[in-house]
Amino acid sequence: MVANGNRSLRMLRADLHIHTCLSPCATLDMTPQKIVREAQKKRLDIIAITDHNSAENAGAVMAAARDADVTVIPGMEIATSEEVHVLGLFEDVEAALAMQTLVYDRLQSGENSEDLFGMQVVANEFDEVEGMNSRLLIGAVQMGLGQTVEAIHHLNGVAMAAHIDREAFSILGQLSFIPEGLDLDALEISKRMTLTEARMVFKDLKRFSLITSSDAHDLEEIGTSPTTFRIAGPELAELRRALKGTGGRKIEELGN
Repeated sequence: MVANGNRSLRMLRADLHIHTCLSPCATLDMTPQKIVREAQKKRLDIIAITDHNSAENAGAVMAAARDADVTVIPGMEIATSEEVHVLGLFEDVEAALAMQTLVYDRLQSGENSEDLFGMQVVANEFDEVEGMNSRLLIGAVQMGLGQTVEAIHHLNGVAMAAHIDREAFSILGQLSFIPEGLDLDALEISKRMTLTEARMVFKDLKRFSLITSSDAHDLEEIGTSPTTFRIAGPELAELRRALKGTGGRKIEELGN
């Protein structure tokens, strides 16, 4: 550990992009208790729940982890009007649900087709089915990229562009560039490449912090591409400081 003020810094492993059975493209095994158990099995310290355009299962996963040694950060993966996916991570479930209200008000109209997209299961902390979400969660939201990032920050959240190395639904795939003045806190790299490889490929994006995460849609994918942070604790505020590289907090590459 490294002393820093009144707290010591330590290495914590995080997977900040995990879907539950609420996301239509995720398997039905992605239930709160099973996700928490798999995170423990993979020796993760922090996970973020980021379902498509919804935070309805985030609180259940947090409750399932109440007695576990895994911290759950509530969030969501938002599809902007440009069809760019943005991860929003929040300090508490209330802020995540406030973002959900904003997203639901602007979500593409229509109902989910289970045959076409998959089931959207709302589960409780005991892995019991509470109901089905009939909204078209796989659709886009009538909020532009800048507006989405601003809304996340208004709720004191962290905004990250998702899987920028992929062509589909990424900021580079959709726009081919990152607009000047877009206040992203980080860029996410998919499990297809390491941070070291990403720094070589995206040399012109040195001004941004890079993380890797699994974008897990099934249990086996959880923890397959974690980011190690040197931070004082598993709080979102500490992750934010690491992304900014302040107070000795940072992202560790660990042989990537």
